[in-house]
Amino acid sequence: MYRVRSILTSALLLASASSASAQTRMLRSPSVSRANIAFAYAGNIWIVDRSGGNARRLTSFPGESSNPKLSPDGKLVAFSAQYAGNVDVYVVPAEGGEPKRLTYHPGADQVQGWTPDGKQVVFNSARASKGPGAIPRFYTIGLDGGAESAMPQPRAYQ
Repeated sequence: MYRVRSILTSALLLASASSASAQTRMLRSPSVSRANIAFAYAGNIWIVDRSGGNARRLTSFPGESSNPKLSPDGKLVAFSAQYAGNVDVYVVPAEGGEPKRLTYHPGADQVQGWTPDGKQVVFNSARASKGPGAIPRFYTIGLDGGAESAMPQPRAYQ
């Protein structure tokens, strides 16, 4: 009787351990550089060496962080986050640190990437559209924030 109970307990422990490890498989929006992979998981932005290892969490604010994009040199991660009531553009060093907010518009700003020189973040927003069928377009913003610049195409999504 004791042996049967011991086997059942071991089987339950193994089953719960395998289901716990299965929960970490929903990694989203990976962005790859020469050295790192940035990704969204559980509402935060994480980074891991491209060769593998333990991932480090780059964000931990209450709110949802998404769409991480590594800069061309791999030193910064741009991402969208809903920390202050709406979705804005932020950047954080790949080594960790305090995220810096770049946009302050009440419309949603979704990070899409970087300009090739790595000096500006590209994002989409429907901020210039009116009406229920808002049409997003691409904008760029410098790493110091300031005014956004609309890109020439009138419509854009990803």
